[in-house]
Amino acid sequence: MGNITPEKIRNVVIAGHGGSGKTMLAESILYTTGAVNRLGKIEEGSTTSDYSKDEVSRKISINSSVLNTTWEDFKLNIIDTPGYTDFTGSVKSSMRIMDTALIVVNASEGVEVGTEIAVNYAKEYGIEICFVVNKLDYEKSDFDSTLAQLRENYGGHVAELQFPVNQGFGFDSIIDVLKMKLLKFNTDGKGEYTEHDIPDALKEKANALHQELIEIVAEEDEEMMSRFFDEGGTLTEEELIEGLSREIKAKKILPVLCTAGMAGIGVKPLTEFICKYCPSPLDSAPFMAKKTGSDDYVEVMSNPTGEAAIFVFKTLSEPHVGEMSFFRVLSGSVNAGMDLTNQNKNKAERLTQIFQMNGKNRKDMTTAVTGDISAVVKLKDTHVNNTLTGKGLNVQIDPIIFPEPLIEQALLSKQKGDEDKIASGLSHLHEEDPTFLFHFDPELGQTIIAGQGELHLAIIIARLKEKYGVEVNIVAPRIPFRETIKGKVEDVEYKHKKQSGGHGQYGHVHLKLEPQKRGTGFEFANEVVGGAIPTKFIPAVEKGVIEALVKGPVAHYPVVDVKVTVHFGSYHDVDSSEMAFKIAGAQAFKKGFLEAKPVLLEPIYEIEVTVPEAFMGDVMGDISSRRGKISGMDTNGKMQIIKANVPLSEMHDYATKLRSITQGRGIFKRRFDHYEEVPKEIEVKVVAEAQKEQAEAH
Repeated sequence: MGNITPEKIRNVVIAGHGGSGKTMLAESILYTTGAVNRLGKIEEGSTTSDYSKDEVSRKISINSSVLNTTWEDFKLNIIDTPGYTDFTGSVKSSMRIMDTALIVVNASEGVEVGTEIAVNYAKEYGIEICFVVNKLDYEKSDFDSTLAQLRENYGGHVAELQFPVNQGFGFDSIIDVLKMKLLKFNTDGKGEYTEHDIPDALKEKANALHQELIEIVAEEDEEMMSRFFDEGGTLTEEELIEGLSREIKAKKILPVLCTAGMAGIGVKPLTEFICKYCPSPLDSAPFMAKKTGSDDYVEVMSNPTGEAAIFVFKTLSEPHVGEMSFFRVLSGSVNAGMDLTNQNKNKAERLTQIFQMNGKNRKDMTTAVTGDISAVVKLKDTHVNNTLTGKGLNVQIDPIIFPEPLIEQALLSKQKGDEDKIASGLSHLHEEDPTFLFHFDPELGQTIIAGQGELHLAIIIARLKEKYGVEVNIVAPRIPFRETIKGKVEDVEYKHKKQSGGHGQYGHVHLKLEPQKRGTGFEFANEVVGGAIPTKFIPAVEKGVIEALVKGPVAHYPVVDVKVTVHFGSYHDVDSSEMAFKIAGAQAFKKGFLEAKPVLLEPIYEIEVTVPEAFMGDVMGDISSRRGKISGMDTNGKMQIIKANVPLSEMHDYATKLRSITQGRGIFKRRFDHYEEVPKEIEVKVVAEAQKEQAEAH
């Protein structure tokens, strides 16, 4: 294609629930517009967007995939996103930089949790929404039921621009309410169709829908409204295109279109609709950005002649290529060889080569203009959420806020000496997928990996082996219990006395131990009078107690919320030393702690579970079985929100169990809330396990 201009670019993200047919719809758009000469198939692993080894083997989308094609004089940038809830981070990052969301809905299943997640992300970023009811050639497809669900969930803005004539097996015809024609499709998959008059039996419905659209369009424009009445309640095609585009951009209409993606039915009219009615980058809202080094906000307009600015929304490490950064041009244009400044790192970066991507296939670009989606390789220190600009523009685009992790696992190396390779691999995998997090927890002595679900972490482990050649085992993370006391000990004594030739060791202390309010922490007080312990040795006593807090006397977990007071003791002029008083302080504390009604505390997390009402009973029952306590309930549309406090030790498989209970429609968020006393029967098991580990370690 020749020089592309921003007004002829359409940026579309395809999103929706897993199994709604997003990947095949994207493939069919590429095929029917001539970007590929053969229609790929998921079962053969030959689609343009699902090309990674794990996607081919599992037959699901795992990564977002950047595609592009042309139709007439328009350029379509398309991002095909995963539908499985473990990979919603890719959906969110794609929504951040696109202008239109095609929300694909399975005609047999209606509105599903992936539909809801995709719509919520699109609304969060204020991009246009078009619903595509897909798989209308399946036996159980039910367009009317799906449309009713869309209207129930998303209100009267949902507008039926097309409806199927003969859905189910043999589906090949759609009524287009805009054109007022019946579109009859060839069944060879190439998407070609012929236009026919609407059959008499369907004319009344089509006319009513057409009139509704005209009235919606006309009532928002006084001049158009007067012409509408003057010309007998109709508008020209140009007026309808102009008015409908305006209403879609203003989100006063959420269009509904019909497809059978795998068969190519409805795909060309969908492509035509995107180009005619959906916004160009010049129509989209400006990106909000902070001035570098300031909290002041400015708008970055889609200005083709402005200073260059790009935003990186995805990185990918490719064999034999290196790290590839995917970006949107927010303003101006960028060329191969151009120097920009990474505003987040204050570092210069050179765009050595710019690529146009179609799945794994890349093609050199000399220039990327405002609104275009491109990729660049081998940037030195640029990652997701970084803004790169020319010299006259010092701004940082607001970052994508990725979903918090829902599941944690501990990782164990199978091979000694692989630790550095593992750390490097995990770091690269985090750069590619910011919803995957990892850290080493020194308290637990484990490397903790965290993500959106079991499948998410299974993919990470598989990629660690495939890309970086290291194998690991996965175990449940240890729980960071705490130890504290419930009782008060007024006086506990310990005398550290050793004589072994030369100077001996002598330190003698009396301590008082008492519990503190939960969350207060540790406090040390000195009430020694009359020089029973010289002032210079008091810090040593405190140091000994503090060191003893690290591994508590009960099960070697950190001690919290205790006040320790040193109030008496004795010393020896020659044999007393800081070391002797440090040992005495530590031993007196351990002795007193065991006398002061010690207890274990466990971390309690606050969870917020969103589920359809039909699953409320099962979800609440499951929370109770995990020793959870319901703290509140709320409603959001058709969804119920349950708030509860649940011990972390009972949460390990919760993401998987919730999906199972709710047929994949339940989602939840969690955050640490507080520590709480462990029930006695569980404490006994935890202490026994800790003592066993200590014995084995020695």
